[in-house]
This record gives sequence, structure tokens and C-alpha cells, in this order.
Amino acid sequence: MRVELKNKIIEVCNKKILSKGNSVGLSFYAFFANKNDDPALLMEAATWWIATHKLDHFEKALKIKKLVEDSI
Repeated sequence: MRVELKNKIIEVCNKKILSKGNSVGLSFYAFFANKNDDPALLMEAATWWIATHKLDHFEKALKIKKLVEDSI
């Protein structure tokens, strides 16, 4: 996964956790604007989320953040 995507995921997870608490869940769509302006990056996130890690549609932000940090 690209470094820019890893950084974006960590940033979004941190913001969600800060604003909604440790139990907040999110999907990989949370890392993108409603406008699909980078389909390749969206597919990269979807592949990482669905094919690589076999995650559910919604997962805890803490779990996602840890998965990404462990891969850095």
C-alpha cells in the first residue's frame, strides 16, 4: 500500500477516534471524498481491506490503525 494511503488512513482513524471514541467503526470509504477522483487509490484501499485482510464492511478504527501501523 502506498505511503500516502497509509498516512491518510492513520490520520482519519485518529480524527474519528478523537471525535467519537475508541469504539468508533468505519469502512474503507471513510478515507475518500464522496467524489471518486482517484479510482486507483480507492481500489488499492478496497483490495487491502477486502482481499488482503478479509475485513467486514465496518471495522473499529483502532483495529485498522493498528494494522496499518504494523505494516510500516
